[in-house]
Amino acid sequence: MLGWALTFLVIALIAAVLGFGGIAGSAAMIAKVLFVVFLVLFIVSLVMGRRGPTV
Repeated sequence: MLGWALTFLVIALIAAVLGFGGIAGSAAMIAKVLFVVFLVLFIVSLVMGRRGPTV
């Protein structure tokens, strides 16, 4: 997930340098959404992974 976010961030940066504002904005928004989803899943996995053994 983090890899996809970084990919879209790179696409956004390249598009912005080349002057494609619409594509850059869309790719940046997708990168933000993917990064937030990554953070949420990461935090959930940390919380769930620290549970003790169930008896």
